[in-house]
Amino acid sequence: FVLRPIGWIRKTKTKTRIVLYKKYQGGLMGFDKLSDIWVFWWFDRNDTPHMRSTLKVHPKGNLANPLTGVFATRAPVRPNLIALSRCKVLSVKNNVIEIDEIDALPDTPVLDLKP
Repeated sequence: FVLRPIGWIRKTKTKTRIVLYKKYQGGLMGFDKLSDIWVFWWFDRNDTPHMRSTLKVHPKGNLANPLTGVFATRAPVRPNLIALSRCKVLSVKNNVIEIDEIDALPDTPVLDLKP
């Protein structure tokens, strides 16, 4: 199957936004009533065969932490590079959602949004 982004994380020095493709704007109806959302995004910069095959890591990249399976961590390496972040909704205008912060890098693809 194929996953396609619905939008992108955009960051400036003062704002963090999720900018959806215009064709998904209708899906935001009622979104302005939400205080928090789950953002599903793709670890696109780690999408290599090596990163997808890494199954054990030292949490937080710290070698002092015991080797742990990726499914028991929030490591950015895993077989399917899906990430999940809880964010506060600050505003919604057209196809743009301003959020407080997210642990994704700028220009990261967004896969889905859930209340």
